[in-house]
Amino acid sequence: MSYFRELPNLLYQSNLLHKVSSQEYIAIKNIFRRIKVRDSVDDVANFYKKYVILEGQRPDTIAEEFYGQTDLDWVVVLTSGITNIKDEWPLNNYDLNRYATEKYGTELNADHHYETLEVRDSKNRLILPAGQKVDKNFTIPTSHDTSITYNIIGAYENVTYTGSGDITNITTTISNMMYETRLNEEKRNINLLKPIYLQQYLREIREIMTYSESSLFINNKLISTENTRLIGP
Repeated sequence: MSYFRELPNLLYQSNLLHKVSSQEYIAIKNIFRRIKVRDSVDDVANFYKKYVILEGQRPDTIAEEFYGQTDLDWVVVLTSGITNIKDEWPLNNYDLNRYATEKYGTELNADHHYETLEVRDSKNRLILPAGQKVDKNFTIPTSHDTSITYNIIGAYENVTYTGSGDITNITTTISNMMYETRLNEEKRNINLLKPIYLQQYLREIREIMTYSESSLFINNKLISTENTRLIGP
């Protein structure tokens, strides 16, 4: 990831075992110099394009497709708001199955939780939205008007309920595997900075990565840190 080439350097007191003096320094990358997309840019939808990560795609393959350079993979990661690529990038199907199997073992297809099905009345009014987490035996009462029927919109077929008692059988089971698959699929939807704004973004990044003059300043890409091992007179 060429992102680290953009980071400026620090001269830091050496902790190497073969150092010969407490005044020895080594140059390291300043990983505390972080990048954040400006709020004014982040709030403007026109700067971004919605993108769906396909099976097996990586940041470098998307960077090549979108920006024409594989080494701009860090732009894909940062501008899409990803801070931990291990947890926030979607797994391929093989790795997802392996991960879920290791996590749940023999309980892979066991119930994770229950969700509501959509319920509408005969006037097409929404009575209960789908997707709410509830108990397995969750029910809702009907109105006192027995002329109204209720349509339970399920995964396979719609069921019509007529009566004055509570409406039952309005939940569906979400298994552990279904739950993990959902989470993984949600990660596929990202926003990418449009190519037309790429050079502006890179210029601003390089300005952020430049040091201002100070007592520790050496050049715009290098500063020194204080040596805590030096003992004053």
